[in-house]
Amino acid sequence: MTEKTYNVLFICTQNSARSILAEALLNHFGGGRFRGHSAGSFPSGTVNPLALATLERLHVPSTGARSKNWDEFAQAGAPEMDFVFTVCDNAAGEVCPVWPGQPMSAHWGVPDPSAAEGTPEAVDKAFRDTALILKRRIELLLALPLEKLDSLAIKRQVQDIGQA
Repeated sequence: MTEKTYNVLFICTQNSARSILAEALLNHFGGGRFRGHSAGSFPSGTVNPLALATLERLHVPSTGARSKNWDEFAQAGAPEMDFVFTVCDNAAGEVCPVWPGQPMSAHWGVPDPSAAEGTPEAVDKAFRDTALILKRRIELLLALPLEKLDSLAIKRQVQDIGQA
């Protein structure tokens, strides 16, 4: 019997930093049991170079990272999502597309490191802190015994993770 692979979509308005970080972190730590994706409601079209540098410092591959519109994942033939997490407050308040398969959703908002100001060290720290918050939340998701929980318990757990 093959273990299920869970598809997770991380959404942020511009899909240039937070959602990119989350996608790469989940793909790295998910052990093939989870597949991360990311998208934005108004994608910038570019990945923030500091997000890529942060992933590199954490030894997390970012191969194939690109800023894309969430419409890609609402089309026929797109991977069916099991979970959709918003990682920015703006995206949490937007009307999302109807996702095939009615995935479970939760808000995992984190501060925007792209908005950080100050010295290069302070900006780097903002990116690192954001990545570490997302990594911790992803670790909590990976630790859930999903196959043993009913959908209501999973929903409650993934919402609680967003507060961690």
